Amino acid sequence: MPQPVHPPATANPIDPARSTPAAAHDAVLVVNLGTPDAPTPEAVRRYLREFLSDRRVVSLPPLLWQPILRLAVLPLRVKRVAGLYRGIWMEGGSPLLVYTRGLAEAMAPLLPGVRVEHAMRYGRPGLAQALARLRAEGARRILVLPLYPQYSTTTTASVDDVARRAGDGVRVVQDYHLEPAWVAAVADSIRAAWAEGGRGERLLFSFHGIPQRVVDAGDPYQRQCRASTDAIARALGLGADEILMTFQSRFGKERWLQPYTDATLRALGDQGVKRVDVVCPGFAVDCLETLEEIALQNAELFREHGGQSLRYIPCLNDGPAHARALAALASRELAAWAPGR
Repeated sequence: MPQPVHPPATANPIDPARSTPAAAHDAVLVVNLGTPDAPTPEAVRRYLREFLSDRRVVSLPPLLWQPILRLAVLPLRVKRVAGLYRGIWMEGGSPLLVYTRGLAEAMAPLLPGVRVEHAMRYGRPGLAQALARLRAEGARRILVLPLYPQYSTTTTASVDDVARRAGDGVRVVQDYHLEPAWVAAVADSIRAAWAEGGRGERLLFSFHGIPQRVVDAGDPYQRQCRASTDAIARALGLGADEILMTFQSRFGKERWLQPYTDATLRALGDQGVKRVDVVCPGFAVDCLETLEEIALQNAELFREHGGQSLRYIPCLNDGPAHARALAALASRELAAWAPGR
């Protein structure tokens, strides 16, 4: 795995060499889900406690959920999850932090006159603190760009909650699941993987799952995942019989969006499929759910059921095409942001 040249994850997220604009300016704040500060049980416990205490993520009443979280969920998960993070940790921190920071840095020169920073909804650098700092340093308008291509009440809406508390002058991009430049960039990344190593027998699109009841209540996430999958497939010239859309990373015992990624891979192996390509276009940058769950755990599961090769096609990460697509989106959103809105 490449070793990026970045400051440690525990460093101050603001580069002291950057000069703070003296005059009023616009800012773009690129926001991702979050990550522990270190691959240790203590850091993972802090991160998971914050993440799983958000009512957008777990909607159970706190009086019921918090004892379960603190006495059962965290003690059972923290040590194992810390070990998984150790397996993918990079020189500059977790992949999610390294690539999110790198993406913001790659976008900055494409948005002249606009300050571009990054933040996390959970963990550090914190979203609320970043908004307050940017406002104090002269940002008149702050465009928040959550790195969730598809909208969900479990993700984007939580970012919106924090942004609304920051007051006027803050606007949140709700989704970009059909953004043409983003669709093209994902399709190009798949073509590049095929050009390098040939095509698998199936192309599987794996998205992070959410509970089925959330979609039943009106969340558009599943519909937007389908739209993204179809748009990328069209860009590749693929028919419906050449692709599969599945959902991964379910938690708890209730029914989540189906078909499940792991169950689908087991079935493909049992059916005699030998080579599968997997792409995860619901994730902007690589993280534990892609590098460990898909590229390692699910690849092993596929082999156990007769498959020979599961090739994971990396996320767009901090690549130039990704930076150009999101910078163009941010520029368009800022241009459309009329005074007083």
